[in-house]
Amino acid sequence: MSGGALDGVRILEFSEMIAAPFAGMHLGDMGAEVIKVEPPEGDPWRHSIEFAPNESRTFLSLNRNKRGITLDLKRPEAQEVVRRLVPDMDVVIVNYRPDVPKRLGIDYETLAGLNPRLIYVQNTAMGARGDHSHRPGYDLIAQAVTGLMLTGGRADADGVPMPVTPAIGDYATGLFIALAICAALYSREQTGVGQKVDTTLLGTSLALQISTFMRTDVVAPLSEGSASSSSPEARALNAYYRVYRTKDSMVAVACLTPTLRRKMAEAIGVRDVRHERKIARDSAEGLEVAKAFTLAAIERFLERTTDEWLEAFDAAGVPAGPVRTVTELLDDPQVLANELVVHFDHPAAGAVSMVAPVIQMDRTPTTVRLAPPTLGQHNEEVLSELGYSAQEIAALRDLGAVAH
Repeated sequence: MSGGALDGVRILEFSEMIAAPFAGMHLGDMGAEVIKVEPPEGDPWRHSIEFAPNESRTFLSLNRNKRGITLDLKRPEAQEVVRRLVPDMDVVIVNYRPDVPKRLGIDYETLAGLNPRLIYVQNTAMGARGDHSHRPGYDLIAQAVTGLMLTGGRADADGVPMPVTPAIGDYATGLFIALAICAALYSREQTGVGQKVDTTLLGTSLALQISTFMRTDVVAPLSEGSASSSSPEARALNAYYRVYRTKDSMVAVACLTPTLRRKMAEAIGVRDVRHERKIARDSAEGLEVAKAFTLAAIERFLERTTDEWLEAFDAAGVPAGPVRTVTELLDDPQVLANELVVHFDHPAAGAVSMVAPVIQMDRTPTTVRLAPPTLGQHNEEVLSELGYSAQEIAALRDLGAVAH
């Protein structure tokens, strides 16, 4: 059995919060060596509902398979540490506003000058160009400015839009970053040179709405007033792709083809005349038939338990599943059968169970080798590898370039 697919790839990660750390974690799962650089006070995500000093579940969930060092990049001595690291790195990931990297001495031009083979990924909220590029931003802002929040269809009792959760723009951007790095590494194998890669929460949030955003000569983008899939109007018209209450809990059905919709109607024993003759979807009759079928289905589902419906749907070939909470799934037989839970020990959290690497490869397996680092856990180890003596490391600490 060989090592991971990215065994031998070295990544220097200047990251905070979700998107870039999520990317680095998945690359680490695939065998890359990842060094995460944090400011002396640590990644802000460490302090989100701490369960111990400098430790939170949000940080733990995004930072396994990394070594961690703390550098005050405002100090020239810390920037010198970076200059020693970069020549041996394959990838640098930076997750700051466009103006920040240059001030900290970690911009593309500076680092590529030290290593022409470097792949440099800069992730920003609104992009590196345009009037709004200077704005700091998080997933909530990206969802707001791109329409994703309205597309999601969630609102409070006063009608104020609520974000799609989890932070879908952040997490999806992390996956795009990892995808881009793999592609850039492949390109470098062909050309021998690195490149700069830009990713944004702005672009990701638009990409997640790709069909809604699209415009052609004959098809305009969906209008602002179009009902989202989660609005009451849309739910009343869509009996075949929704969640129903059952006798004891809830069940989801997803029938996206005429064949599947016919199977579901037969399985629940409710007649749908749309399977017998063609009725225009937006006609008065079409709307009336859709609402009537939905109401009949709602009543029908209440007559049986979720397990009873699942048995019927399995027999009929109807896509369906129970509605569960995420905490139920740590011990779920289907999750365990697919090896989607991993266990490791952490100095502050003790025994940890979390989602395992979701990409499984038979020749280059993904693994969890390192628990998320404590703040500055690998300072001495990494600096020693760079040739710093014990006395020089102590001096860096005294200067505040490296946190204690």
